Amino acid sequence: MQLIDGKATAAKIKQEIAQEVEQIVAGGGKRPHLAAVLVGHDGGSETYVKNKVIACEACGFKSSLIRFEDTVTESELLDCVAKLNADADIDGFIVQLPLPKHIDEQKVIEAIDYRKDVDGFHPVNVGRMAIGLPCFISATPLGILTLLKRYGIETSGKKCVILGRSNIVGKPMAQLMMQKQYGDATVTVCHSRSKTLKDECRQADIIIAAIGQPDFVTADMVKDGATVIDVGTTRVPDPTRKSGYRLNGDVKFDEVAPKCSYITPVPGGVGPMTICSLMKNTLAAGKREYYK
Repeated sequence: MQLIDGKATAAKIKQEIAQEVEQIVAGGGKRPHLAAVLVGHDGGSETYVKNKVIACEACGFKSSLIRFEDTVTESELLDCVAKLNADADIDGFIVQLPLPKHIDEQKVIEAIDYRKDVDGFHPVNVGRMAIGLPCFISATPLGILTLLKRYGIETSGKKCVILGRSNIVGKPMAQLMMQKQYGDATVTVCHSRSKTLKDECRQADIIIAAIGQPDFVTADMVKDGATVIDVGTTRVPDPTRKSGYRLNGDVKFDEVAPKCSYITPVPGGVGPMTICSLMKNTLAAGKREYYK
Protein backbone atom coordinates (compact mmCIF):
# COMPACT_ATOMS: atom_id res chain seq x y z
CA MET A 1 0.00 0.00 0.00
CA GLN A 2 1.35 3.41 -0.96
CA LEU A 3 0.03 6.59 0.59
CA ILE A 4 -0.65 9.37 -1.92
CA ASP A 5 0.84 12.47 -0.31
CA GLY A 6 -1.17 15.44 -1.54
CA LYS A 7 0.62 17.85 0.78
CA ALA A 8 4.10 17.06 -0.59
CA THR A 9 2.85 16.99 -4.21
CA ALA A 10 1.12 20.36 -3.80
CA ALA A 11 4.26 21.90 -2.26
CA LYS A 12 6.33 20.70 -5.21
CA ILE A 13 3.85 22.09 -7.77
CA LYS A 14 3.69 25.46 -5.98
CA GLN A 15 7.50 25.59 -6.18
CA GLU A 16 7.31 24.93 -9.94
CA ILE A 17 4.66 27.66 -10.33
CA ALA A 18 6.79 30.14 -8.32
CA GLN A 19 9.79 29.50 -10.60
CA GLU A 20 7.64 30.11 -13.69
CA VAL A 21 6.19 33.32 -12.19
CA GLU A 22 9.69 34.66 -11.50
CA GLN A 23 10.66 33.94 -15.13
CA ILE A 24 7.53 35.77 -16.35
CA VAL A 25 8.24 38.80 -14.13
CA ALA A 26 11.97 38.81 -15.03
CA GLY A 27 10.97 38.88 -18.70
CA GLY A 28 8.82 41.98 -18.14
CA GLY A 29 5.53 40.10 -17.75
CA LYS A 30 2.78 40.71 -15.21
CA ARG A 31 2.64 38.97 -11.83
CA PRO A 32 -0.60 36.88 -11.68
CA HIS A 33 -3.28 38.35 -9.40
CA LEU A 34 -5.97 36.26 -7.67
CA ALA A 35 -8.86 37.83 -5.75
CA ALA A 36 -11.21 36.06 -3.33
CA VAL A 37 -14.62 37.27 -2.16
CA LEU A 38 -15.65 36.00 1.28
CA VAL A 39 -19.16 36.50 2.65
CA GLY A 40 -19.80 36.00 6.37
CA HIS A 41 -17.66 34.08 8.86
CA ASP A 42 -18.15 30.38 8.11
CA GLY A 43 -15.27 28.50 9.82
CA GLY A 44 -14.53 26.18 6.88
CA SER A 45 -14.61 29.04 4.35
CA GLU A 46 -12.37 31.22 6.54
CA THR A 47 -9.75 28.45 6.74
CA TYR A 48 -9.98 27.72 3.02
CA VAL A 49 -9.56 31.37 2.00
CA LYS A 50 -6.68 31.84 4.48
CA ASN A 51 -4.93 28.84 2.88
CA LYS A 52 -5.49 30.35 -0.57
CA VAL A 53 -3.79 33.59 0.50
CA ILE A 54 -0.81 31.59 1.88
CA ALA A 55 -0.65 29.56 -1.38
CA CYS A 56 -0.62 32.79 -3.42
CA GLU A 57 2.43 33.97 -1.44
CA ALA A 58 4.17 30.60 -2.03
CA CYS A 59 3.50 30.88 -5.78
CA GLY A 60 4.64 34.51 -6.04
CA PHE A 61 1.13 35.75 -6.91
CA LYS A 62 -0.48 38.99 -5.86
CA SER A 63 -3.66 38.32 -3.86
CA SER A 64 -6.65 40.37 -2.71
CA LEU A 65 -9.35 39.47 -0.22
CA ILE A 66 -12.72 41.23 -0.33
CA ARG A 67 -14.94 40.67 2.70
CA PHE A 68 -18.66 41.16 3.21
CA GLU A 69 -20.90 40.48 6.20
CA ASP A 70 -23.58 37.83 5.63
CA THR A 71 -26.15 40.65 5.51
CA VAL A 72 -24.80 41.76 2.09
CA THR A 73 -27.52 42.00 -0.55
CA GLU A 74 -27.45 40.02 -3.78
CA SER A 75 -27.18 43.22 -5.82
CA GLU A 76 -24.20 44.46 -3.74
CA LEU A 77 -22.42 41.16 -4.33
CA LEU A 78 -23.22 41.26 -8.07
CA ASP A 79 -21.82 44.83 -8.19
CA CYS A 80 -18.59 43.54 -6.63
CA VAL A 81 -18.40 40.75 -9.25
CA ALA A 82 -18.91 43.31 -12.05
CA LYS A 83 -16.04 45.45 -10.67
CA LEU A 84 -13.70 42.43 -10.52
CA ASN A 85 -14.68 41.45 -14.07
CA ALA A 86 -13.72 44.95 -15.24
CA ASP A 87 -10.47 45.22 -13.26
CA ALA A 88 -7.65 44.57 -15.75
CA ASP A 89 -5.12 43.87 -12.96
CA ILE A 90 -7.09 40.88 -11.65
CA ASP A 91 -6.47 37.73 -13.70
CA GLY A 92 -8.81 35.44 -11.82
CA PHE A 93 -11.16 35.51 -8.85
CA ILE A 94 -13.39 33.27 -6.80
CA VAL A 95 -16.52 33.89 -4.77
CA GLN A 96 -16.24 31.50 -1.82
CA LEU A 97 -19.23 29.16 -1.49
CA PRO A 98 -21.58 28.52 0.26
CA LEU A 99 -23.30 31.91 0.20
CA PRO A 100 -26.09 32.98 2.59
CA LYS A 101 -29.55 31.60 1.76
CA HIS A 102 -30.92 34.94 0.49
CA ILE A 103 -28.36 35.02 -2.35
CA ASP A 104 -28.83 32.97 -5.53
CA GLU A 105 -25.48 31.15 -5.87
CA GLN A 106 -26.03 30.20 -9.50
CA LYS A 107 -26.79 33.82 -10.42
CA VAL A 108 -23.49 34.91 -8.85
CA ILE A 109 -21.52 32.12 -10.60
CA GLU A 110 -23.00 33.07 -13.97
CA ALA A 111 -22.18 36.76 -13.39
CA ILE A 112 -18.43 35.96 -13.19
CA ASP A 113 -16.53 36.51 -16.44
CA TYR A 114 -15.74 32.93 -17.56
CA ARG A 115 -12.24 34.11 -18.57
CA LYS A 116 -11.57 34.91 -14.89
CA ASP A 117 -13.51 31.96 -13.44
CA VAL A 118 -10.55 30.09 -11.93
CA ASP A 119 -12.93 27.93 -9.87
CA GLY A 120 -14.22 26.46 -13.15
CA PHE A 121 -17.90 26.72 -12.12
CA HIS A 122 -19.22 28.98 -14.91
CA PRO A 123 -21.45 27.14 -17.45
CA VAL A 124 -19.03 28.11 -20.26
CA ASN A 125 -16.12 26.38 -18.49
CA VAL A 126 -18.28 23.42 -17.45
CA GLY A 127 -19.54 23.01 -21.04
CA ARG A 128 -16.07 23.30 -22.58
CA MET A 129 -14.74 20.76 -20.07
CA ALA A 130 -17.56 18.34 -20.96
CA ILE A 131 -16.55 18.30 -24.64
CA GLY A 132 -12.81 18.33 -24.02
CA LEU A 133 -11.99 21.93 -24.97
CA PRO A 134 -9.30 23.95 -23.12
CA CYS A 135 -10.82 25.64 -20.06
CA PHE A 136 -10.54 26.14 -16.31
CA ILE A 137 -11.28 22.75 -14.73
CA SER A 138 -12.78 22.91 -11.25
CA ALA A 139 -10.06 22.62 -8.63
CA THR A 140 -10.84 19.34 -6.84
CA PRO A 141 -11.21 17.18 -10.00
CA LEU A 142 -8.08 18.81 -11.46
CA GLY A 143 -6.21 18.05 -8.22
CA ILE A 144 -7.27 14.39 -8.36
CA LEU A 145 -6.18 14.06 -12.01
CA THR A 146 -2.82 15.62 -11.10
CA LEU A 147 -2.28 13.15 -8.23
CA LEU A 148 -3.11 10.14 -10.43
CA LYS A 149 -0.68 11.40 -13.07
CA ARG A 150 2.15 12.29 -10.68
CA TYR A 151 1.94 8.88 -8.99
CA GLY A 152 1.90 7.10 -12.36
CA ILE A 153 -1.42 5.40 -11.61
CA GLU A 154 -2.76 3.75 -14.77
CA THR A 155 -6.31 4.91 -15.59
CA SER A 156 -6.69 4.02 -19.27
CA GLY A 157 -9.14 1.16 -19.73
CA LYS A 158 -9.63 0.80 -15.96
CA LYS A 159 -13.00 0.64 -14.20
CA CYS A 160 -13.54 3.80 -12.17
CA VAL A 161 -16.43 4.21 -9.72
CA ILE A 162 -17.30 7.72 -8.55
CA LEU A 163 -19.41 8.03 -5.41
CA GLY A 164 -21.40 11.26 -5.50
CA ARG A 165 -22.87 13.40 -8.29
CA SER A 166 -22.27 16.98 -7.15
CA ASN A 167 -21.58 19.73 -9.68
CA ILE A 168 -18.29 20.50 -7.93
CA VAL A 169 -16.76 17.00 -7.79
CA GLY A 170 -18.86 14.01 -8.91
CA LYS A 171 -20.11 15.19 -12.31
CA PRO A 172 -16.90 16.87 -13.58
CA MET A 173 -14.80 13.96 -12.27
CA ALA A 174 -16.92 11.50 -14.26
CA GLN A 175 -16.60 13.61 -17.42
CA LEU A 176 -12.81 13.86 -17.07
CA MET A 177 -12.19 10.22 -16.20
CA MET A 178 -14.12 9.24 -19.34
CA GLN A 179 -12.23 11.55 -21.69
CA LYS A 180 -9.40 10.15 -23.75
CA GLN A 181 -6.88 12.89 -22.90
CA TYR A 182 -7.46 12.56 -19.13
CA GLY A 183 -8.70 9.31 -17.58
CA ASP A 184 -9.66 7.22 -20.61
CA ALA A 185 -11.46 4.94 -18.11
CA THR A 186 -14.80 3.11 -17.97
CA VAL A 187 -16.81 5.21 -15.52
CA THR A 188 -19.76 4.42 -13.25
CA VAL A 189 -21.35 7.11 -11.09
CA CYS A 190 -23.09 5.93 -7.92
CA HIS A 191 -25.09 7.98 -5.41
CA SER A 192 -27.44 7.58 -2.46
CA ARG A 193 -30.15 6.04 -4.66
CA SER A 194 -27.90 3.48 -6.41
CA LYS A 195 -29.20 -0.05 -5.72
CA THR A 196 -25.97 -1.88 -6.67
CA LEU A 197 -23.47 0.56 -5.14
CA LYS A 198 -21.47 -2.02 -3.15
CA ASP A 199 -21.26 -4.43 -6.11
CA GLU A 200 -20.06 -1.63 -8.40
CA CYS A 201 -17.36 -0.61 -5.91
CA ARG A 202 -16.14 -4.20 -5.52
CA GLN A 203 -15.39 -4.33 -9.25
CA ALA A 204 -13.62 -0.96 -9.38
CA ASP A 205 -9.90 -0.48 -10.06
CA ILE A 206 -10.26 3.14 -8.91
CA ILE A 207 -12.81 4.47 -6.38
CA ILE A 208 -13.26 8.24 -6.01
CA ALA A 209 -15.38 8.84 -2.90
CA ALA A 210 -17.12 12.23 -2.79
CA ILE A 211 -20.40 11.35 -1.11
CA GLY A 212 -20.00 13.43 2.07
CA GLN A 213 -20.65 10.62 4.55
CA PRO A 214 -17.84 9.80 7.03
CA ASP A 215 -16.53 6.21 6.87
CA PHE A 216 -18.99 5.32 4.09
CA VAL A 217 -16.51 3.16 2.13
CA THR A 218 -15.66 0.02 4.11
CA ALA A 219 -13.20 -2.84 3.43
CA ASP A 220 -15.92 -5.13 2.04
CA MET A 221 -16.54 -2.60 -0.76
CA VAL A 222 -12.95 -2.52 -2.04
CA LYS A 223 -11.15 -5.15 -4.09
CA ASP A 224 -7.51 -6.00 -3.43
CA GLY A 225 -5.09 -3.70 -5.24
CA ALA A 226 -7.60 -0.89 -5.90
CA THR A 227 -6.72 2.82 -5.85
CA VAL A 228 -8.93 4.80 -3.46
CA ILE A 229 -9.20 8.59 -3.62
CA ASP A 230 -11.03 10.10 -0.62
CA VAL A 231 -12.54 13.54 -1.25
CA GLY A 232 -14.62 13.63 1.94
CA THR A 233 -13.86 16.19 4.65
CA THR A 234 -16.51 16.09 7.37
CA ARG A 235 -15.87 17.71 10.73
CA VAL A 236 -16.40 15.02 13.39
CA PRO A 237 -16.44 15.94 17.12
CA ASP A 238 -13.20 14.89 18.83
CA PRO A 239 -12.65 16.04 22.45
CA THR A 240 -8.97 15.01 22.31
CA ARG A 241 -8.25 17.74 19.74
CA LYS A 242 -7.65 21.39 20.62
CA SER A 243 -10.18 22.44 17.97
CA GLY A 244 -12.76 20.00 19.37
CA TYR A 245 -13.11 18.21 16.03
CA ARG A 246 -11.14 16.23 13.45
CA LEU A 247 -11.53 15.93 9.70
CA ASN A 248 -12.94 12.60 8.62
CA GLY A 249 -12.99 11.22 5.09
CA ASP A 250 -15.64 9.19 3.29
CA VAL A 251 -13.38 6.12 3.56
CA LYS A 252 -12.87 4.02 6.70
CA PHE A 253 -9.13 4.44 6.28
CA ASP A 254 -7.72 1.95 8.81
CA GLU A 255 -9.63 -1.02 7.40
CA VAL A 256 -9.57 -0.02 3.70
CA ALA A 257 -5.88 1.01 3.39
CA PRO A 258 -4.36 -2.51 3.74
CA LYS A 259 -6.34 -3.66 0.68
CA CYS A 260 -5.24 -0.77 -1.57
CA SER A 261 -2.33 -0.31 -3.91
CA TYR A 262 -2.72 3.49 -3.46
CA ILE A 263 -4.89 5.55 -1.09
CA THR A 264 -5.19 9.24 -0.12
CA PRO A 265 -5.30 10.18 3.57
CA VAL A 266 -7.65 12.78 5.11
CA PRO A 267 -6.33 15.35 5.79
CA GLY A 268 -3.27 15.70 3.55
CA GLY A 269 -4.58 14.01 0.42
CA VAL A 270 -6.96 15.72 -1.98
CA GLY A 271 -7.40 18.90 0.12
CA PRO A 272 -3.97 20.51 -0.51
CA MET A 273 -4.30 19.64 -4.22
CA THR A 274 -7.56 21.59 -4.50
CA ILE A 275 -5.85 24.85 -3.53
CA CYS A 276 -2.82 23.95 -5.65
CA SER A 277 -5.12 23.47 -8.69
CA LEU A 278 -6.63 26.90 -8.11
CA MET A 279 -3.07 28.26 -8.31
CA LYS A 280 -2.52 26.36 -11.61
CA ASN A 281 -5.73 27.90 -12.99
CA THR A 282 -4.65 31.39 -11.86
CA LEU A 283 -1.29 30.99 -13.61
CA ALA A 284 -3.14 29.87 -16.77
CA ALA A 285 -5.44 32.92 -16.45
CA GLY A 286 -2.43 35.23 -16.09
CA LYS A 287 -0.85 33.72 -19.20
CA ARG A 288 -4.18 33.91 -21.12
CA GLU A 289 -3.67 30.21 -21.81
CA TYR A 290 -7.29 29.33 -22.58
CA TYR A 291 -8.98 32.64 -23.44
CA LYS A 292 -7.44 35.67 -25.10
